[in-house]
Amino acid sequence: MKELLFSITKRDLKIDYFSGSGAGGQHRNKHQNCVRMYHGDSGVRTTGQSSKERKANLQEAFKNLAQHAKFKMWQNMKVQEILTGRSLEDQVKKLMEPQNIKIEGKDFDGRWTEVS
Repeated sequence: MKELLFSITKRDLKIDYFSGSGAGGQHRNKHQNCVRMYHGDSGVRTTGQSSKERKANLQEAFKNLAQHAKFKMWQNMKVQEILTGRSLEDQVKKLMEPQNIKIEGKDFDGRWTEVS
């Protein structure tokens, strides 16, 4: 069984910090402790803003990213590329080659037969 190593670096993410609003008092409203995170390859945006601490909000944003359905789908697609050695686009292109397409139609008796 192969073991896949999959990592995401800071270069893959765009992280912004912003001031929160609501309960938490002056510290929350004046300091930029809330985190907004964007993963460009999957198109997922998450935030972390439930704590007064920047580190806790960063961890929350990472957790939200890892649990997001679009991110999981992107991750599965990348794993398939690693296992097969080809991207999804290459696989579809190969399947759509003329020799791989089978065209069927009904004959006069109502049975399905190959047309090409």
